[in-house]
Amino acid sequence: MDEPQNHTAECAVVAVTPETLAALALYALTTSITPGPNNLMLLASGVNFGLRRTLPHLAGISIGFGVMVFCVGLGLAQIFAAYAPLYTGMRIAGAAYLIWLAWQIATAAAPAEGESRSRPMGFLGAAAFQWVNPKAWVMAVGASANYLPADSSIALVAVVAATYALVNAPCVALWAVFGSAVSGWLRNSRNRRIVNLLMAGLLLATLYPMLTARL
Repeated sequence: MDEPQNHTAECAVVAVTPETLAALALYALTTSITPGPNNLMLLASGVNFGLRRTLPHLAGISIGFGVMVFCVGLGLAQIFAAYAPLYTGMRIAGAAYLIWLAWQIATAAAPAEGESRSRPMGFLGAAAFQWVNPKAWVMAVGASANYLPADSSIALVAVVAATYALVNAPCVALWAVFGSAVSGWLRNSRNRRIVNLLMAGLLLATLYPMLTARL
């Protein structure tokens, strides 16, 4: 009975080596900084509401996603793999929510036209969105499958989740910062309208890979 326990302990030690964490950080960097629903939403929020008002949205993404990685590492993904209709329903709910968000972005009023008809997404909304975002699921499952050994301890899963969340935060923040930086160039209501329509269209374009994603 002692040998399996020692083998598990050895796996846990290997999983937290600097090399493994560096590989995880690189995976987190490439998957977090590339375009996707979260980043496009942050870009639009930065343009329309500025960086300060977008901070709760940003924090909700990184912390919410870290919690998702933790739960997936503990085995939550197996539930969706075993019950395909549950995952299908999640993807449909995510698609419907993205369509609504695209409409909100496309119809957002410029500050010069008066008070905006929409408000920036809050912390809880952004955190909850991770659970209906198939790209987030694919990222979380990839981190769990590639960087966690079987029978990982809760502490080890927490290390992987925290590492991913810490790398994710500055990556997604860049999109909000860029949106806030260019917002000054978009004071003209016509230009802002064009940019909002473009971002709404790009957000809708993410629906195809979302709806075809598999765990």
